[in-house]
Amino acid sequence: MRVRISAAGLCHTDLTMQAVWPRTPMVFGHEGAGIVEAVGAEVTGLAPGDHVSLTFHSCGRCAQCAAGQPAYCRAARSLNTSGGRGDGTTPLSRNGTPVHGAFFGQSSFATYALAHQRNTVRVPADLPFEVAAPLGCSVQTGVGTVLNRLRPEPGESLLVIGCGGVGLSAVMAGVAAGCTVVAVDPVAARRALAAELGAKEADSVGDVTGMHHIVDTTGRPDVLKQAVGALRPLGNLAVVGIGRDVTFDIMSLMNAGIRLHGVLEGDSDPQTFIPQLIDLHRQGVLPIERLITTFPFERITDAVAGMRDGTAIKPVLTFD
Repeated sequence: MRVRISAAGLCHTDLTMQAVWPRTPMVFGHEGAGIVEAVGAEVTGLAPGDHVSLTFHSCGRCAQCAAGQPAYCRAARSLNTSGGRGDGTTPLSRNGTPVHGAFFGQSSFATYALAHQRNTVRVPADLPFEVAAPLGCSVQTGVGTVLNRLRPEPGESLLVIGCGGVGLSAVMAGVAAGCTVVAVDPVAARRALAAELGAKEADSVGDVTGMHHIVDTTGRPDVLKQAVGALRPLGNLAVVGIGRDVTFDIMSLMNAGIRLHGVLEGDSDPQTFIPQLIDLHRQGVLPIERLITTFPFERITDAVAGMRDGTAIKPVLTFD
């Protein structure tokens, strides 16, 4: 389907992938929201005029998709990060020259995106597009990691490392679940917002001990090693930040029964989870708008700068 984009979240994944992308030109953007303008003949359940949130793509046929775990789709790489449609082709061109796209099945840093039934979720027409956009990745990742994977009991403790869009979404989920939430971030303003959302502040991971659950959004080896030390026996460490190799002392993990979780997209099935996120937002327990700073699309470089210096927690680009 063709979706006219009204807002698109800017995510660290966009910047990380852009920095290492081997083939250009390329259109990034994977948190689009807008209005459906046209649908293909095989699309069902969506029609022109629908307001939608765009998310990651999946095949719908593999064992993981059949089990309701599309975040771990066996075709995820070719459908989301190959620079094309999975068959080596791209739907975009400029003056007859191919332009790579189909990033997360959408490439939403553009006036129009070509999306698919599986990565398009209808949202209420009265939901602001700038709120609908981050639901597709950062919000569902943070909230889903807590509610879908860790599933804490009321009264348990949760440490969130990194208070960006994903981390603060995890903070809100932890508070909603009745956890005692602790937040760590080097930027004081982000820690302060976490406190306003119901968390306790800590200056560093090394100052925290005895946690039932930890969500790490940094992917930094030094921080992950500290995180293991902050857990109580049988504690859970969920890793959601993009990173490289990290070395743990195996006996420390074994002796404490520490459980490591790699989590993509909050273990979510967007077709069911994004509507749940909207319900939580409307109940007032997921005030996503407090994380958002909007920028006109032509100011995308300012949005990138704000994300990098910490002044914009969740930049969202808006389109006329």
